[in-house]
Formats: sequence, C-alpha cells, structure tokens
Amino acid sequence: MDGGMLLVLYLICAYLVGNLLFGFIVGKMQSGGDIRAEGSKNPGARNAGRLYGKKAFVLTFLGDAMKGAAVIIIGRLLGFSTAVQLCGLLFVCIGHIKPVLFQLKGGKGISTLIGGLLAVNFWFVPIIIISFFLFYLLYKGFTVPGLLSLLVCAVALFFIEKEFMPGIIALLVVTIVIWAHKLHWRQFLLIKN
Repeated sequence: MDGGMLLVLYLICAYLVGNLLFGFIVGKMQSGGDIRAEGSKNPGARNAGRLYGKKAFVLTFLGDAMKGAAVIIIGRLLGFSTAVQLCGLLFVCIGHIKPVLFQLKGGKGISTLIGGLLAVNFWFVPIIIISFFLFYLLYKGFTVPGLLSLLVCAVALFFIEKEFMPGIIALLVVTIVIWAHKLHWRQFLLIKN
C-alpha cells in the first residue's frame, strides 16, 4: 500500500476508534440507559463512577485510555514517526470528543490522551503524577491540575524528542482536550467569578 494512503487510513481508523465511548458501553451494561443523559451527561470515567460505582470508573478509564495507547502502538508498528503517532492520538481524541457515531456528542478526551501519552513514553507516568500533585496543592481540585499535568507532558516532549514537531502536535492535542472541558480561563488563574 502507498505510504500516503496508509497514513490516511491510519488517521481515519484512529478517529473511528475514538468513537468507541466506553462510558456509553459500561452504562448500557449497568443500567441499559444512555450515560450521556444522566449525571453530568459526560460519557467519561468520572460520570460513570458517580453513576455506577468504582468498577465502572475503572472500566471506563481503562477502555478510553487503551484507545489512545492502541493508536500509538499501531502507529509505531507501522513504522510511523512519533509526530505521526501523535497525529493519530489527535484523531482518536477528536473521535472521542466529537464522535460521528454518537451525533458528535462525546466525552472530553482526558483518559484517551493519558493512555496515548503513556504509550508514547513511559516517563510520562512520573511526570503526570508529580505535576498533578503539585498543581493539586495549588488548585485543590482534579480537573485543572489534571489538564495542567498533561500540558507539562506536552512541553516535556520538546526535551524528550530530538525533533520539534512532536511537541507542537502534543500541545495541539492537549489544547483540544482543554477546550473540550469548556473551562473559563479564570479557573486556571485561580480567579473566582
């Protein structure tokens, strides 16, 4: 198969893999309902955990994280560069946030992004843990510290990789996931109201 065609097929498949919303699947198995109509209406791990318990949280988180990891691993097996693999991660995250199979009503992509980043480089495990802990001490919440720790990972790629492009693409993916959370910029600056 032609290299360009393989790349297009890879990105399309990454987007379609993103359409598999594990929160929706877990919700159907637990209650038969649509998780996107319950609780926060987000088909992510936190809403699944609130509605159906810890097991649902873990299953949803792992399922969504494995989507990101699988796309990175497959890209690596196909011989794609880290930059192209991160493009695959971008597409799987977009597929999760705006899934065509669910009328473009998906999740926020954080679990998928985490899974993908850990597959890119396992050094992101301590980076995420340490930076999340430090941001948590400052913000006293989960969402903003979690997003900022992923932003730290994207910045770290500039130092880990010998190329400039992987860091740029990682920043783009993190930016899209932050956008999906629809947070006000004041929340990042610890400004109330």
